[in-house]
Amino acid sequence: MGKTIGDKIKSLRKERKLTLKEIADKTDLSISFLSQVERMKSSLTLESLKKISEVLQVNPSYFFSTETEQKQPTVIRGNNSIADMTVNQFIYKDLSGNHTGLGFNPLLIILNPGENKGNQFTHHGKEFLYVLDGKLTVQINDEEYHLNEHDSIIIDSSSPHYWLNLESKPVKFLCVSSE
Repeated sequence: MGKTIGDKIKSLRKERKLTLKEIADKTDLSISFLSQVERMKSSLTLESLKKISEVLQVNPSYFFSTETEQKQPTVIRGNNSIADMTVNQFIYKDLSGNHTGLGFNPLLIILNPGENKGNQFTHHGKEFLYVLDGKLTVQINDEEYHLNEHDSIIIDSSSPHYWLNLESKPVKFLCVSSE
């Protein structure tokens, strides 16, 4: 069985010689909450995961990727449960097919209706978003961009941004972010 999100957070935290208190101070999350997350006793919101990612200096998609390197092409079937992960109102599916060192992280993301709470965040790299189904609202700095099916956007991830679903049905989109 692969590493959980909690395992990956703890491993990165120790690798970077950070204490739970230091992460708590930088993210405004409590030490007890962070401890519970590391032990998978508590679930994360996307906003919390992004704050933790920023402090640990990784792209949030790092927590959904697998770690086995492969040289052969990989077909990812829609019915495979490759690292399907639900984080509260968000559903992530890692589409990397166990490949590492790609230079990008492909994810399928589903935001359920009304998922519109949270603060903008920044991280390294760029993001390419492509809406497969529904309507996605993307906030970048003080501007909102409304994307319909088959619309796409490229974001410089160092600009504060956030994804929202202001609609009454789920929105499904691809997020490909650079490492």
